Amino acid sequence: QVQLVESGGGLVQAGGSLRLSCAASGRTFSTLSSYAMGWFRQAPGEEREFVATITRSWRGSRTYYADSVKGRFTISRDNAKNTVDLQMNSLKPEDTAVYYCAADLITGDISDLMREGKYDYWGQGTQVTVSS
Repeated sequence: QVQLVESGGGLVQAGGSLRLSCAASGRTFSTLSSYAMGWFRQAPGEEREFVATITRSWRGSRTYYADSVKGRFTISRDNAKNTVDLQMNSLKPEDTAVYYCAADLITGDISDLMREGKYDYWGQGTQVTVSS
């Protein structure tokens, strides 16, 4: 089993920045480099949506973003610390949501990493609120 714990959420004014972090651990957890990691978010009354993903280390830790956050958000991983971060800049009120970290265990098509169904483990989420 793999546990994911998000932190770093909070209240920020529009135009501000936040940095979310996801810490991975668990009895069967080996190394973060073995997992593709993703961030998703869910706003009130909306479905959960893809935000960003970073591929496994042997795939070059390539990053992909939703169009809505491209150029403003940056996903990164620290395999030594078993953490994945999401740096969020130029925040907008429409970024308000619960943000979830997810881990993908089974290697597959990179395009599948934009689908929440591809991920095997999820954190509990952290609230991000952006005021106008």
